[in-house]
Amino acid sequence: MSDPVFFVRSRRYTALEIANLTGAELADSRLAQAAVSTIAPVSEGGEGALVFVDGKRNAGTLGELRAVAILCTADVVDLVPAGIAVLVTPQPQAAFAQIGRLLFPAAASPRSLTGETGISPSAHIHPTAKLEPGVTVEPGAVIGAHVAIGSGTIVAPNAVIGLSTQIGRDCFIGPNSTVQCALIGNKVVIHNGASIGREGFGFVAGRSGPERIPQIGRVIIQDNVEIGANTTVDRGAMADTIIGESTKIDNLVQIAHNVRIGRGCVIAGHCGISGSVTIGDYVMMGGRVGLADHLTVGSGARLAAASGFMNDVPAGEVWAGLPARPMMEFMRDVAAIRKLSSKPKKG
Repeated sequence: MSDPVFFVRSRRYTALEIANLTGAELADSRLAQAAVSTIAPVSEGGEGALVFVDGKRNAGTLGELRAVAILCTADVVDLVPAGIAVLVTPQPQAAFAQIGRLLFPAAASPRSLTGETGISPSAHIHPTAKLEPGVTVEPGAVIGAHVAIGSGTIVAPNAVIGLSTQIGRDCFIGPNSTVQCALIGNKVVIHNGASIGREGFGFVAGRSGPERIPQIGRVIIQDNVEIGANTTVDRGAMADTIIGESTKIDNLVQIAHNVRIGRGCVIAGHCGISGSVTIGDYVMMGGRVGLADHLTVGSGARLAAASGFMNDVPAGEVWAGLPARPMMEFMRDVAAIRKLSSKPKKG
């Protein structure tokens, strides 16, 4: 349940308002004024709660549901108890998220951790840095020489913004994060402890051991990107590391130098992307995926969790396994191994 200490409700929304906002169909107009004050999982519900169910396979607990309103697909309408406002939509989870953002705007995007606005007297800002009006810099943050930051951006406590970094408008730079050698667009979220723009892992054999290859590229992060806590994005060696518009990256992801990621990708936690990998648009990567260097992943591909990739992935294909291969091939291999292991022993 929501806690009013942390997430204050903006206001109540009626079932009719929710229908109009989401394009859902209100099944019973007599319940148009049912007032929603919170959101909850369908397994819990509660007073004033809006819940959602996407298809019959998730409708097992509907018979005992206590809620004011439900967003659901047409195939479960008859399973909803009487007295609950039913809002029918082909995409109930997306509609639920839309209403959740309106009910609890503070949970939809990062806010100042200390509640301060403006420039904290405990922050250190180089005199050559240029901050537009409306920037918030919280205590302990450090902003280096020739940095430029757009209005509406929040630099959280103890964040460090390195020399000549450019950050757009309405961004959030999380506490204890480090951003350097980077050009960052608008509405970018960088969560706690992320490291953006550090040198890549580039070495050449020398007489006394590995010797560093200078990394003189940049990190370019386009608009609406989100980067999770403790994720690392290395700057390019001589080219740039690029993350495309609206891509979402989870916590604890490693993105090496010269990687190029397209638009609208989703990358789950613990993924490791080696140097000079190119990833197309709208690629989905499950947790713990590993990609060898210089690979290409085509647009729309889906990479199953815990898979290891040694070969390029064509656009639109689904791959899985270690080493990874097309999903149907992987499933055949699994079936064959199970068949072999299930044979009775002779004698």
